[in-house]
Amino acid sequence: MANVVVVGAQWGDEGKGKIVDWLSEQADIVVRFQGGHNAGHTLVIDGKTYKLALLPSGVLRSSKLSVIGNGVVFDIQAFLDEVERLRGQGVAVSPENLRVAENVTLILPLHRELDALRESSNAGTAIGTTRRGIGPAYEDKAGRRAIRLMDLADLPALPHKIDRLLAHHNALRRGLNLAEVDGGALLKELTELAPKVLPYAETVWNLLDHKRREGKRILFEGAQGALLDVDHGTYPYVTSSNTVAAQAATGTGLGPGAVGYVLGICKAYTTRVGLGPFPTELTDEIGEEIGRRGKEFGVNTGRKRRCGWFDAVLVRQTARTCGINGLALTKLDILDGFDEIKVCIGYELDGKVIDHLPAGEGAQARVKPVYETIEGWKEPTANARSWAELPAQAIKYVRRVEELVGCPIALLSTSPEREDTILVQNPFEA
Repeated sequence: MANVVVVGAQWGDEGKGKIVDWLSEQADIVVRFQGGHNAGHTLVIDGKTYKLALLPSGVLRSSKLSVIGNGVVFDIQAFLDEVERLRGQGVAVSPENLRVAENVTLILPLHRELDALRESSNAGTAIGTTRRGIGPAYEDKAGRRAIRLMDLADLPALPHKIDRLLAHHNALRRGLNLAEVDGGALLKELTELAPKVLPYAETVWNLLDHKRREGKRILFEGAQGALLDVDHGTYPYVTSSNTVAAQAATGTGLGPGAVGYVLGICKAYTTRVGLGPFPTELTDEIGEEIGRRGKEFGVNTGRKRRCGWFDAVLVRQTARTCGINGLALTKLDILDGFDEIKVCIGYELDGKVIDHLPAGEGAQARVKPVYETIEGWKEPTANARSWAELPAQAIKYVRRVEELVGCPIALLSTSPEREDTILVQNPFEA
């Protein structure tokens, strides 16, 4: 019986929310281990749509314990707003079924303001962030000046920690011709928020260790995708955390031995939000059609996603950097009806064919896709729940994807609905 880590195998938006929700029926605990409220999940259950950002997808099942790990950056107000929104949809959310790591780093208003300023400037600092303060909060964490959730439980010591934080930020703001942050006002805001959020605080590493020893099944939920990893992604057009599967251990306080089966999620095509290289991007009518069919707009921001053909080179690469054991292929139905479908099987770089995405920013911008063309299918795959319901040519496409990425397909999703899922291999029983 394995614990399962779910990671995006592309640039995010692969449909992790539905897959995590589907798997959470078998899990006892669902844990978010990195990212923040920049990562949106849309789940459709019995025709009702739920939009999550910061909370684990398991929160929709009140019998499950949901946990936000220490690897997450945590915006208290966004958290409280999301909890209230879900309660308004009839979802039970309380400290009984949701716990937050006491050592999680807080996102503050000054982080959001700095993030937005950088993205709006003409100094070449924009990388396509969501402007929600994620990057600046991680910077403060690495700089050892962050305010953490546990700090709100020791209010007499908080002014000193705020002064330490503002010694950096106010110097930075003066250089940017911004008004300095009032430490007293920030202290007042955090003091007022403390009683609303502290009931959720938990020593998460200890909680999870006890649950693991009891034999509970843990489902680790990643945000974004492996190609946005700060080390292994398309740097600098990446997020500010590690998004690969190994972060499931670091971002929760469990040892690597507690991480079992790694399930990578990828679409049957490729999308990306924001700036950065995208070798298979389609800027023609086909790209527009894929985006229209797939409703490719950001859950939280509404930003239009860039669309392109499936890139087997990138997914093969993330399968290795994440140690992926099996793939969940989503949105196969979006490719229904195309006469032919292309798959990227390599890159041409400066006249040579290579089998991976180079690490250099300049080289990434210069690579050109080498395509293989596959015959399309006319019969629908939408809502299929067994292999027998799939067109033969669609099955051939799935099998070819398996060959090219060197990883078996464990699950196949054919619509946003929870039940429209074909199970090939159960990750919890692998």
